[in-house]
Amino acid sequence: MAKIKSIKETRQSRNEFIWGWLFVLPTMIGLIILNIIPIFQTIYQSFFKTGDFGKGNIFIGLENYRNLVEDQAVWQSLINTVKYAIIEVPFSIIIGLAAAVLLNRKMRGRTIFRTIFFLPMVAAPAAVAMVWRWMYNSKFGLLNYLLGKLGLEPVNWISDPKIAIISIAIVGIWSVIGYNMVLFLAGLQEIPKDFYEAAEIDGASPIRQFFHITVPLISPTMFFVCVTRIIAAFQIFDLIFMMMDTTNSALPKAQTLSYLFYKYSFMQNNKGYGSAIVILLLVVILVITFVQMRIEKHVNYD
Repeated sequence: MAKIKSIKETRQSRNEFIWGWLFVLPTMIGLIILNIIPIFQTIYQSFFKTGDFGKGNIFIGLENYRNLVEDQAVWQSLINTVKYAIIEVPFSIIIGLAAAVLLNRKMRGRTIFRTIFFLPMVAAPAAVAMVWRWMYNSKFGLLNYLLGKLGLEPVNWISDPKIAIISIAIVGIWSVIGYNMVLFLAGLQEIPKDFYEAAEIDGASPIRQFFHITVPLISPTMFFVCVTRIIAAFQIFDLIFMMMDTTNSALPKAQTLSYLFYKYSFMQNNKGYGSAIVILLLVVILVITFVQMRIEKHVNYD
């Protein structure tokens, strides 16, 4: 009997192992084809200069990386990317958390408000960019129309080098608030209600409850949102591509590393140099993510 039981357990373990791999296999194949292989291809291509008509690539070693270090446009784009992330990430997290806390309470029309907040996330990026581009128009845009009603001068929202990246970051904030809100709502609903009831009995105000109960218990979700938002912010491309023309004088002060990669790789057909820019972006994201992980572990350890 023991032998038969052992054979059944072995067969069951083998079946679970096989079915487990069958379920995981499609995801692994997708990651390998769509992520892992392109990474190695990009690293390989960064050591070449694109040949004529996209053929006959010439091996040039580290020449692309030497040019990258000396290219002022690359470092200006890195600064622009950091500026965008500094503006977009904190504000989108703070506003998303505030919206989640407000919409986590019992209130009339709560589902409708949640849907309204999340709608920008599911809207097509092209449609979002076109609507905001119209609103930012310096001659007949809605924002300048409202400023005119207040007796203020019109603003060149996306053609002024000083504020172009800020204007684009505002669109980014508006687009991701709903996504952050949904993640925070999931975290808030995991907090036991007993904590808040005990705090109310002790006379704690809603503000004290927020900072002493909500924030500490939602910190894992907040860390996840922060990491993913920083990675997404450093990869911003679509808003800049669709809201700013190549003839825009503010483009050098607003283009990010992702946009510069597109410019060199597909507009100037220099895919080797574009690949080097992508590797720089990858290294920056890895360093920032590593620092975030270390900080998170240090905070949890303390």
